[in-house]
Amino acid sequence: MLNVALFGPPGAGKGTQSKFLMEKYNLSYVATGDLLRAEISENTTLGIMAKEAIEKGQLVSDEIIVQLIEQKIKMNPEANGFLFDGFPRTWVQAYILEGLLLKMNTKLSCMISLNVPENVLIKRMLKRAQTSNRSDDNIDVIKYRLQEYYNKTLPVANFYKDKRIYFPVNGIGSVDVISERIDKIVEETIEKAWINVVLLGYPGSGKGTQGVLLAKKYNLVYVSTGKMLRNEIKEGTEFGKIAQPFMEKGMNVPDEIAIKLIERKIEASPDTKGFIFKGFPRTIVQAYILDGLLRKLDSSVFFMFDLSVSTLDAIKRLSKRAKTPNFRSYDLSTDLIIHRLEEYENKTLPLKEYYSKYKKVFTINGMGSEDEVFERLCNSMDKALKEVR
Repeated sequence: MLNVALFGPPGAGKGTQSKFLMEKYNLSYVATGDLLRAEISENTTLGIMAKEAIEKGQLVSDEIIVQLIEQKIKMNPEANGFLFDGFPRTWVQAYILEGLLLKMNTKLSCMISLNVPENVLIKRMLKRAQTSNRSDDNIDVIKYRLQEYYNKTLPVANFYKDKRIYFPVNGIGSVDVISERIDKIVEETIEKAWINVVLLGYPGSGKGTQGVLLAKKYNLVYVSTGKMLRNEIKEGTEFGKIAQPFMEKGMNVPDEIAIKLIERKIEASPDTKGFIFKGFPRTIVQAYILDGLLRKLDSSVFFMFDLSVSTLDAIKRLSKRAKTPNFRSYDLSTDLIIHRLEEYENKTLPLKEYYSKYKKVFTINGMGSEDEVFERLCNSMDKALKEVR
């Protein structure tokens, strides 16, 4: 999800540039000024409370702003992202926005600040006053609003500078030239974002084979907890000794071990563009763990691919694999295979619903040749990347 905050003093041109960003990136527009004016026009309770403050050029209370923004977000659950214009305006509101986006399992991608000299701002707003009929566009209120901006809003920039997602833009020039400057920042922000994919599917559905292929094609790091654990067992490490009895019975290894192995893999991949996770998460609890691991790194799961095969086909594939050098210990027993499938249905399948809440699930037909399945995955991957970018 692409979430952008357009920052700058009154008259900087945020409204004009917002239209460009909305159209190109299919973002839902969240403009506190427009939301407040709509409430005032409809004479709602919130509108009545806000009217006096707006006419004096004062900032409306955070309680009112939060209610309006939450209402707007809830009305657009399928948005590709949100464009915030006029929010946050204070340090406190910056924390409020962090919390609002956290509830949606996302974060602010970048804050773009339009920098314009004060004399130009005043000329623009006085000119706007001649056609807009806005009561807050007169010289006294304009000067007061600019002073409020310098005193209360400008310090918000430091909040996002610390997070390294603040980008100043020269706001002088033609609309198209300024749009190009902004677009360059957004494109660079998108390119920097990790693409994290979770592969789901019955044991034997081909996740391992397809995960390696996807990682290679899209220049991502393949993270297989099963593979890492088997290496630990082979090398006789402490992790391996703990994990071995669980692995032999086809059971989930304790989360503490999986977490440490995944953290180690992530730390060893500082220059990656993202990760393909196979074998983790396997439970709702592990989904929360992965969210926490990625959020600590200012990232998140972008989408989940579910390789769909029937239970019978999964059993056939595992039984066939048992006769190859790539067999797993739990492939050698029909009882263990059935136990693994039951574990998957009881504990792992609910992950589809978990990720579906965030519109992140793509179901892929896992039947057919390796190349056929891979082609389907790539088509879905390209479509998903296009949506998030």
